[in-house]
Amino acid sequence: MSVHVNHISGTVEPGPFEGLPATLDPGLDGDKEAKGPLASTTPAWPTARSQELEHTTIAPGVARMEAIHAELRLHDRIILFASIFIVAYAYGLDYLTRNTYQAYATSSYSQHSLLSTINVIRGVVAASIQPLIAKLADIFGRVELFVMAVIFYVMGTIIQTFALNVQTFAAGALFYQIGYNCSLLVIEIIIADTTSMKTRMFFAYLPGAPYIINTWISGNVVESVLRTSTWKWGIGMWAIIYPICSIPLIVVLVLADRRSRKSGFRPPPTFTGKNTKDSVMQLFWKLDLVGNLLLSGALAMILIPMTLAGGQSRDWQSARIITPIVIGFLFVPAFVCWERVAPYPMVPMHLLKDRGVWSALGIVTWVTFSFMITASFLYTVLVVGFDFSVAAATRISSLYSFCAVTTGLILGLIISKVRRLKPFILAGVLLWLVGYGLLVQYRGGIGSPSRSGVIGGQVILGIAGGFFPYPALVEIQAMAKHEHVAVLTSLLLTMSNMGFALGNAVSGALWTQTLYKRLQADLAGFDDGTLAAAVYASPFAVLPEYPVGTPVRTAIISSYRYIQRLLSITGICMAIPIAIFALTIRNPRLSDNITQQDAEKKALEKNDGSGASSLPQGVFSRWGHRLMSG
Repeated sequence: MSVHVNHISGTVEPGPFEGLPATLDPGLDGDKEAKGPLASTTPAWPTARSQELEHTTIAPGVARMEAIHAELRLHDRIILFASIFIVAYAYGLDYLTRNTYQAYATSSYSQHSLLSTINVIRGVVAASIQPLIAKLADIFGRVELFVMAVIFYVMGTIIQTFALNVQTFAAGALFYQIGYNCSLLVIEIIIADTTSMKTRMFFAYLPGAPYIINTWISGNVVESVLRTSTWKWGIGMWAIIYPICSIPLIVVLVLADRRSRKSGFRPPPTFTGKNTKDSVMQLFWKLDLVGNLLLSGALAMILIPMTLAGGQSRDWQSARIITPIVIGFLFVPAFVCWERVAPYPMVPMHLLKDRGVWSALGIVTWVTFSFMITASFLYTVLVVGFDFSVAAATRISSLYSFCAVTTGLILGLIISKVRRLKPFILAGVLLWLVGYGLLVQYRGGIGSPSRSGVIGGQVILGIAGGFFPYPALVEIQAMAKHEHVAVLTSLLLTMSNMGFALGNAVSGALWTQTLYKRLQADLAGFDDGTLAAAVYASPFAVLPEYPVGTPVRTAIISSYRYIQRLLSITGICMAIPIAIFALTIRNPRLSDNITQQDAEKKALEKNDGSGASSLPQGVFSRWGHRLMSG
């Protein structure tokens, strides 16, 4: 007999679906607890909320994943996580190498300074689509969204490969970013659907595990591709590789879904409208398309102009820069007001008031913000300012990911025993400040101390990074019931990508407003000013003409030391809020279940026991409710 869980009492009661096992691990009785990192837990099968909550049917995608989860035997789970590793290996290696190819692509278009603009566009897209992806995954299912992610990934890759100008290349980056972030989010949701809280951090790091390998081979891959071909083939080959690597994950989930249906599971209907019009309106409101448009519009109009302003101060006085920034800031209060009255806001408002939620969101936002200020142009600084080779610069750029994943996997095993998060997060704050201190001190030069210093800074930042993002992910998931895990996960990734966009915007603004002027000053005695413009626009093309030791190269290195110092000081300043949020975060004891038994209890008590996504009593919400009900 199938089961469902009373969310208030935590007791197991008879459910409506026959033939579904009470546990996820074959051979276990329904009243026995599974053991080990791959152990399964008793699935929840609520068709309605408890008496304390408003009666509402569980989302079809969530119900289907719970059914799939119940059908996964031990060997299925091994295949599932192995498939996740294969997919993550593919998009991880592509991500590392594509960032390098992107620098060469913008340089080939003589638009290298637009590198941060493209990164901002990617960050804006990634930030605004995460809640939309989570809601689509809850409505239509995880498998369907992953297939869609693969399609967008391939589309973006093909567009970038055949781009003839930087505008088309940026358009391809947009499609690629949708596919990449959709893949990343769906995989993290699947992991949250199939692991216990105490082992969550270890398995959450599984998609990042390939960085342990990719860090060391990515440089060789880039060097080999650029030696035998161009950056176009380096990007384009992933349009073939990635879909092939995605097949095992899709197959294992589809087969488990079929088994669940043969066992008698029938998911709730996707739409409950009387006709097509009602169903379309339901989808419109449930996806909160208005909120997504306001959020993406605000981010795009504020952040992108900051990097497009160029190296001249007069650009900041032009209407093309000022107007979108002003409109973007006006969109922010409009977005907040809309979310307060939206029929289906991006995140239930009672959760945003929970200290465990907003502190975790603050940590990931400022960590990413702080890191991206120096990471955006790190590869260029390593090649130009430190005279590292292509392979060495690529590896050093990847050191953060390597150290973060290695630390995170080890820390995940420790946390599965300790079951606490906060002490490790606080330790990470101290390491983060030490790492940035090294970057400020060793900001450029061809000497051994400078080179060792920047490598040491990246290593320490990476170790600190293992103490931050995924502990925050587990923290925020510990605050939610299963039906809210996907949307909270998406919100955390949204804030991370907002930090990504903000970091790129700030670094881009500093780069465009400072570097060109500094190059003009340092190279003033060598030509009439055209050399500074050439180095600023296409540094990789100019460097071979001026070997290390020549006066021109020494002047160029001096300029890059100056900009790296500004970026590093800004980055360490942006790290201060991390400490504040780390001190305020909760420290729950992680359980053996998929979710904490007392999840949302405090948030519900503060909201008079109503945690349902009920419509706020306002003009817009009543209007939306009438449209939804026809």
